[in-house]
Amino acid sequence: MIEKLTREILAGKNITQKEAVEAASTPVADDLYEAAHKITVMMAPGSFDLCSIINAKSGACSENCKWCSQSAHYSTASDVYGFVGSEKCLERARFNEEHGVGRFSIVTSGRSPDPATFDEILEAVRVMKANTGIFLCASLGLLGAEDLRRLHEAGVERYHCNLEAAPSRFPELCTTHSLADKIATLKAAREAGLEVCSGGIIGMGETMEQRVELAFALKEIGIKSIPINILYPIPGTPLADEPRLSDEEILRTVAVFRLIHPDAHLRFAGGRVLMTEEGVRKALYVGINAAATGEMLTTAGAGIEGDIKLARAAGYSV
Repeated sequence: MIEKLTREILAGKNITQKEAVEAASTPVADDLYEAAHKITVMMAPGSFDLCSIINAKSGACSENCKWCSQSAHYSTASDVYGFVGSEKCLERARFNEEHGVGRFSIVTSGRSPDPATFDEILEAVRVMKANTGIFLCASLGLLGAEDLRRLHEAGVERYHCNLEAAPSRFPELCTTHSLADKIATLKAAREAGLEVCSGGIIGMGETMEQRVELAFALKEIGIKSIPINILYPIPGTPLADEPRLSDEEILRTVAVFRLIHPDAHLRFAGGRVLMTEEGVRKALYVGINAAATGEMLTTAGAGIEGDIKLARAAGYSV
């Protein structure tokens, strides 16, 4: 079954949701990994896409996302501070550019920035655009068409808004906004001339069927940059006691995402530090061809130099 699916995908056929679920439960995991590897080599970008972020405004978020330590609904040790300003953003952008990172994103907590903060963000974007050559991204929550247009005019080229979970699972994890709100933001971003980036978090109590459902929701929107986060259970959040995923379950998920998205950048993001070193290397073999590197939002990230070495060892150009 896996060999037949691989041939069909390489010939340009789209896998069905039923086929993806069946592939995910293939008895011999290595068969699935080899299929995903072959598709990655033949169809996915061979240049490893590295991005980094600045947590430019932290905590005190009005939304009740159960995975997030920055939500004001939960008692956590997460930092709380306002927008860090243009100088700090420029400093981090230059650092990442000098260390070989191609993309840099301003990320802020909250449903969306207030007008005064948004104006500060636009100024920071203009300063970075004028003083670096790094590709600029932003992740500022649920924005409307006019704000997205202004963001693009200031110099942002890609907008990020994770779906986070499957349509059938999301309402159990967040009730202050909907998946439809996120999809509307992504569509508005694209209409404003921005590229879009969207993925999710695995390990939040979802089934493999729901991970497949998430992958197909992303495919329906036409996403080509897909962050795959692994839940890092944070004390004080409702998901603090979720069991950690095994390397095999993560690798099976990566492989199935590759079967569904043969030509996308599958981007390792938060939580991969929970994997073994061998598991991380295997993930790059199976289908990971991008990564968020350096600082994460509220958890430990991976070092830039180490990520570049890993990517090159896996056969990617950087």
